This record gives sequence, structure tokens and C-alpha cells, in this order.
Amino acid sequence: MAKLVNNSQFYNKIRTSDKLVVMDFFATWCGPCKMLAPIFESLSSEMSDKVDFAQIDIDRSLEVVEEYKIVSVPTMIIFKNGKEVQRIVGFVPKEQIKSKIKAHL
Repeated sequence: MAKLVNNSQFYNKIRTSDKLVVMDFFATWCGPCKMLAPIFESLSSEMSDKVDFAQIDIDRSLEVVEEYKIVSVPTMIIFKNGKEVQRIVGFVPKEQIKSKIKAHL
């Protein structure tokens, strides 16, 4: 299951995880984010053995939003060894997201 993180937890997760990390940048007022939420949870359940999934609310985490230049939501960033390796912007079908994640495993 995806965990909601704040600024400090975000940095800790991407720097210390020995797994791939998929971070979902979302907003509570965002319609496409709400459509993506069940897909993100489903992928989190299916791939939890190899991938850490987490979410960060852009309205509560301005420091991270500015650093990673998040300009639209939803945005998912895939991190490997603390570095951004892929960015997915907008609502994307589940199989496309899964394929992009698997490409980095």
C-alpha cells in the first residue's frame, strides 16, 4: 500500500530505499489524481516486493515541489538509488505505468 509522506520523509525514502521508489505527486482537488489513485494502489499491492510506492501532497510539500519542478498533477517520478530515472506526467493507463516501472527493475 502506498504511504503518504511529507518533505523529510520524501528525502529519507528516496535516499535510503534499496528498492525502486515510485512517488506520486498529487493534489486533493485534482480530478485526474483521484482517477489515478486506485491504479496507484493496485500497482502498489502488485509490485510491493520490488518497488516502494509513496504519495506526496503538493499543497503541503512546497519544498519538494519546487526542487523537482512539479508543474502539473498527477506527476509520478521513479527513483533508483536516490536519482530520478523516469517522470510520468498526467493520467496514464495502468499497463503503461507498469511497463515504465518494469523498465527500471
